[in-house]
Amino acid sequence: MRRHARGFTLMEVMVAVAITALMGTVVAMAFQTGLTAKETVETDADRYRQVRVAMNRMAREIGSAYVSDRYDLKRFRDQNDRPTNFVGEKDKLMLTTFAHQRLYTDVKESDQAVVEYLVEASTDREAKGRLDLKRRVNPNVDDRMDRGGTTDVLFEGVKGLEFAYWNSTKKEWDTEWDTRRQDQKSLLPTRVRITVTAVDETGKEATYTTQARIMLNTELPRY
Repeated sequence: MRRHARGFTLMEVMVAVAITALMGTVVAMAFQTGLTAKETVETDADRYRQVRVAMNRMAREIGSAYVSDRYDLKRFRDQNDRPTNFVGEKDKLMLTTFAHQRLYTDVKESDQAVVEYLVEASTDREAKGRLDLKRRVNPNVDDRMDRGGTTDVLFEGVKGLEFAYWNSTKKEWDTEWDTRRQDQKSLLPTRVRITVTAVDETGKEATYTTQARIMLNTELPRY
């Protein structure tokens, strides 16, 4: 007896193709979802690393802040214009620090510098309306503090910047500290709290906070 081979019907083939296509679609969607999640995690991690590096740098420089009574009295007759001060407001801070790092060999700079932190509108034409955390540094402390130096972006996409200054006498946080005032001329806050509110590409906000302990919180005497 001869046996006749039986093949698939057209309906069975169509059902098999549909099932295979469905399985491929599910696998592709799962792969795409995993890839998107991976990119999101990497973006968030990179942004967190950037803000951590920026805040660590700020904390290091603020922790090395100082004021000194050693300056030319003939050149700087006004207390407000002396070359070393600590001028802190709620949303910006200008100080003299011992944490300056020289980037080039034999450059005529020391470990002293004037540093200022503030939030300004971005100069990038493609980032219209974006606010950036900026840092101005002037390695020459013989001039007025509010002039000179170079300004660079420390962190992009900032919603807000806030400082608070620990008053060890009153045991509370102050929103400003100015050594140009007579009652604060010789004193610095023992701690500075730094709060940065960052915004990602989707508009999501995240708040980061750290503190810097100032080691030299009294004025360096003239003698």
